[in-house]
Formats: sequence, structure tokens, C-alpha cells
Amino acid sequence: MTSAAPATPRAAWAEGAPPFEFLRQSLAVAAAELRKVGRDPTELFTRAVQPALWLVVFGQVFSRVRAIPTGSLSYVEFLAPGILAQSVLFAAIFFGIAVIWERDLGVIHKLLVSPAYRGALVMGKAISAGVRGLVQGIIVYALAFALGVRLRLDPGALVGVAFSVMLGSALFATFSLVVACLVKTRERFMGIGQVLTMPLFFASNAIYPLDMMPHWLQLVARANPLSYVVDLLRSLMIAGGHSTLGLGLDFGVQILGLVLLLLVASKLYPGLAR
Repeated sequence: MTSAAPATPRAAWAEGAPPFEFLRQSLAVAAAELRKVGRDPTELFTRAVQPALWLVVFGQVFSRVRAIPTGSLSYVEFLAPGILAQSVLFAAIFFGIAVIWERDLGVIHKLLVSPAYRGALVMGKAISAGVRGLVQGIIVYALAFALGVRLRLDPGALVGVAFSVMLGSALFATFSLVVACLVKTRERFMGIGQVLTMPLFFASNAIYPLDMMPHWLQLVARANPLSYVVDLLRSLMIAGGHSTLGLGLDFGVQILGLVLLLLVASKLYPGLAR
């Protein structure tokens, strides 16, 4: 009587509970991504230079000009959530270039022959981007506190801000991954990334309220996912801040956008290796 052949890795993976296995694989990919940051943490702190300049220079100057109506908030208080969202966007939008490097080094080919879900490979990278975004959040909070911004520090608000930062980071990182899968070269990706970041930032409510914009730009801003990240952060982060678009809509747009991008990126990801 012959003994049964041992299960292959793919068969063993298939026998597991899919939701649990998907989560386990996603967390394993995220942990591997975060270990890269642990080897070179200077990347996180160099990214603090830009938000510091915006808050300390731009915010202080425009607070004196008083040209932008911000209601009961000072301009720096109005600006701080927008700069946090900007930091999240700028850090996440170039996330895809690392994936192109991995393709060139042969890492992606090894991942794609593994029994892992393709969606878990994408989700893991989105989770790691979310954790990186939390570091940006801590830096902006520290700067805002030093500038006298009235921050909400109650546990519910802090948890909400952390979730919003992670959600926004995951959203833009997954969008970046989709772009990387489409263009496939570092040179094209850098060009497209630079073209996208500033329009996304300026065509949002990050540095001025929606009602100041001309009608056509308001329509663009409402179609811009960054506007919903800023609106959510402004209501949760600042004492006296409030949502102008609606918290339910803020969360809904980001979650729906992330789910759709995860599905698209999961389909495109194998094609990056070709």
C-alpha cells in the first residue's frame, strides 16, 4: 500500500480558509515591505522637510495675509490637515517605482510563482503604505502642536485620524501600483508621477476651501479623492473643524476607491513581470 504523496504548497494553501489565508499572506507581504524601511529609516524623516516648509513658511505667511476665509479656524489650523493629506499623497504616489525596481531585480517573478493570492500581494503593499503614512501623521502632528494648532487629542479622534491616514495612503499607493503596471518603466513612471501629484494637490480643498473655487474647479475637486481625505482629516484632527462633504461620503469614497483599485491592480500585477 503506497503512502499518499505530500501536498504541494499550492494545494496546502488551497485547503486553508480563504479569508484567513488572504489576511495572513497580506500581512506577510506588509511585514517584508516594512523591514525595508527598518533598514533605512532616513527616508521617512527626509519626507518631513516638505510638510515643515508648508506649515512653518506658507502657513505662517498666509495667516498674516488673512486672504482665505477659514471660519473659526486660523489658517494654520485649516492648513494642517491638508498638509498631512499632501504628505500621504506625495509619499504614496511614488510607491509604484519600488515595484518596478523589484521587477528589474527579479523579485516579482519569485512572488508570482508562489501560491499566494495576487490580491494579497497588492493588499500587503497597501497595508505597508498605510503604516508608513502613520509616521507622516506623527510628524505633522508634532509640527502642528509646536505651532499652536488646536488639535483633537481624544482617543476617538486619534483612532479616526490614524484610520483615515492609513486608508488614504493605501488608496494612493494602490493607484501608484496600477500606474506602474501600465507604464512598466521607471522613466515613464517618474514623469507621470510628477504630472499627477501637483494637480491632485492644488485641485483639492487642502489649501483653500471649496467655495472659493470657480464652479468648474469645484467639480474637479469633488471628483478628486484627495479632497475626501482632507475633509475627513479636517473634521477629526482639528478642534472646531467640521466636514463640508459629509463623513459618510468621505469614508465611502475612499473605501470604494481602494476596493476598485485593489481589484484592478490584482488583475494587472502579473503583467508587470512581462
